[in-house]
Amino acid sequence: MSSSSELACVYSALILQDDGVEITGDKITALVRAAKVDIEPFWAGLFAKALEGRNISDLISNVGSASAAPAPAAASGAAPAAAADEKKEEKKVEEEEESDDDMGFGLFD
Repeated sequence: MSSSSELACVYSALILQDDGVEITGDKITALVRAAKVDIEPFWAGLFAKALEGRNISDLISNVGSASAAPAPAAASGAAPAAAADEKKEEKKVEEEEESDDDMGFGLFD
């Protein structure tokens, strides 16, 4: 049931944004009730709080673009180090797999 509740709230928020109306929990609840969809009472407030102060039009138009969610400055320095650690781990795993091939016999020998 939660997925239909979430969808109802998302569609309600999109309708409100399209009409240029402020997104509030009460307005989401009113639209959901008008559509005759039963949702848990917390969903409307949750979505309203999550979308508070956000421009939904920008979110929709920037879906999939790299500039939609810029990385924080503190995390950008740690990212290359984490990537290097992952590469080292991958190399270790590959070396272990290669060492199995050098046992001197094959599956069909």
